[in-house]
Amino acid sequence: MNPVEIIKKKRDGHILSFDEINYFISHYVKGAIPDYQKSALLMAIYFRGLSDEETRGFVKAFISSGKQIDLSHIRKPIVDKHSTGGVGDKTSLILAPLVACFDVVVPMMSGRGLGHTGGTLDKLESIPGFNVHLSNEEFIRNLEKLGVSMIGQTDELTPADKKIYALRDVTATVESVGLITASIASKKIAEGAKGIVYDVKTGSGSTLPGYDKSKELAHNLLKTSRDFGQSAIAVLTDMNSPLGYAIGNWAEVVECIEIMNPEQKAASLSLDLLEVTLFLAGAMLKLGGKCDSIESGIKLAGEKLVSGECFRKFIEVAEMQGGNAAMIRNPGDYPEAKFEKNFTAIEKGYINKLDALAFGLAAVELGCGRKKVDDKIDYSSAIILEKKPGDEVGSGDVICRVKGETMQQVDSALKIIADGVTISKNRPDIKSKILEVIT
Repeated sequence: MNPVEIIKKKRDGHILSFDEINYFISHYVKGAIPDYQKSALLMAIYFRGLSDEETRGFVKAFISSGKQIDLSHIRKPIVDKHSTGGVGDKTSLILAPLVACFDVVVPMMSGRGLGHTGGTLDKLESIPGFNVHLSNEEFIRNLEKLGVSMIGQTDELTPADKKIYALRDVTATVESVGLITASIASKKIAEGAKGIVYDVKTGSGSTLPGYDKSKELAHNLLKTSRDFGQSAIAVLTDMNSPLGYAIGNWAEVVECIEIMNPEQKAASLSLDLLEVTLFLAGAMLKLGGKCDSIESGIKLAGEKLVSGECFRKFIEVAEMQGGNAAMIRNPGDYPEAKFEKNFTAIEKGYINKLDALAFGLAAVELGCGRKKVDDKIDYSSAIILEKKPGDEVGSGDVICRVKGETMQQVDSALKIIADGVTISKNRPDIKSKILEVIT
């Protein structure tokens, strides 16, 4: 086959066969097709879209590029969760150990930051020593022993998606419903999950800002998962403002520690983060057969979170994967960023808007995310919100603190943030982050 002809075919709006998709992907992984040709195909797909048949073809090709984990010997419910990405979205860090406390196996394979959205792997790797690069055998052993493990794509599991995922991030082809569907679904099928809860973000800080596109993605994910034998629930959640108070890898881990550890006292209680986390936990427990409804699952999950059992499980996961448990127990010992500046209100009123996209882009400017594939992450840099939408402020009040390794990065981030903050005279209505459940 000729890669150029395949690119032309997609560019002109025709449907690619599975053989053409598989040829292109397998040869790209082998290095026989260069990045520039793969980038051209990604851009053609971005503009032309993927049919259901093509999406399934990409899922099959991604899975067949590596091995598939067999967890059939584990006689327990096997349920995972995946978020389509947002700003300050750190729910996975709490969800995985929390749901595992209910004798539900959680084989969580996550991704890195994509564009302005943060990645679970980057957050986990901010924990000194935490190893997300486990072999299939190590992954299975962890699941057998603890009921939970948190890893990234490896050379064995969907390696094609791993390589293409990084390329999408730097070629402005992230926002493709078909590619997002294939990327997420292939990982969840390859890891051995039997049930999956999709947290599909919508709003300015999401991968797909428009509500209709987000809902289309949710339906595509459900359909694709069921085509491959998985049970699934999709939850549409709001991502117009950052989730929680922390944006940045280690800062987000600390926020989760404050929620999970009964001995920690958070400076501000992240009610929106708790709402989304417990709702998703309720959905996972429902799929796992541990409750009859999401509402009853929320209650069960809340009780388990308060008890401290979730935190103990998180410590076990970290230790088993090489993480420094002492740092988790004493997060104040972590190295601080060198520079810090406050962003303050210039007038009295109420926080009407904290635009998630602006804060996500500012975080990337600080080094919390990547502009290029090989960029290194700065784990200590962060944006810490002191106010949330609906909060009252006076002139000079601190809205957020910005931490970075250079003053130039901090100043650049502050300029971006300035365009994302709106103060109004009247208090805005604060609605639930949970917008819709699709089953």
